[in-house]
Amino acid sequence: MTLTLAPMTDEELAPRLGALHRSYAEELTRHRAVPAAEALDRAVVQTRNLLPAGAATEKVLLRVARVGDVQVGWIWVTLPGADGASDALAGSGRAWIHNIEVDPEQRGRGYARRMIQLIEAELAGLGVTELGLNVFGTNSVAIGLYESLGFHVTAQQMAKRLDAGAA
Repeated sequence: MTLTLAPMTDEELAPRLGALHRSYAEELTRHRAVPAAEALDRAVVQTRNLLPAGAATEKVLLRVARVGDVQVGWIWVTLPGADGASDALAGSGRAWIHNIEVDPEQRGRGYARRMIQLIEAELAGLGVTELGLNVFGTNSVAIGLYESLGFHVTAQQMAKRLDAGAA
């Protein structure tokens, strides 16, 4: 069967937000040493700021991925000019993938690749000229996928944990 993307409703978005908040908070704690309680609060606040009207937020594409009648994942993209939506310079024409997720039981079937290809086609139809995203450096599976789709590194952050006793 063919994977399709369809506009997401608030009813489809709501149950996915809790998992999104938890997974993003875990990554903030693991990679940026943000305390767990603070990380979860930060994830919730960032999402609320970027999706103030939920699925109806302007300049946001929330799409549910389906194979037949089965939901297999979702993708969240902001269009150029959306407030606080990307690391892109104003006027760059860059859309931004905030989240792409394939449900755990559906992984390994090429659905993430197809979701990106379909969202790229939709964005091209809207006149968008560039698509960006962030990925944590330890997510080698995602990095491999993005590179195979033509994404390349445009910025890089590095960090080092310091021993408080060393002087």
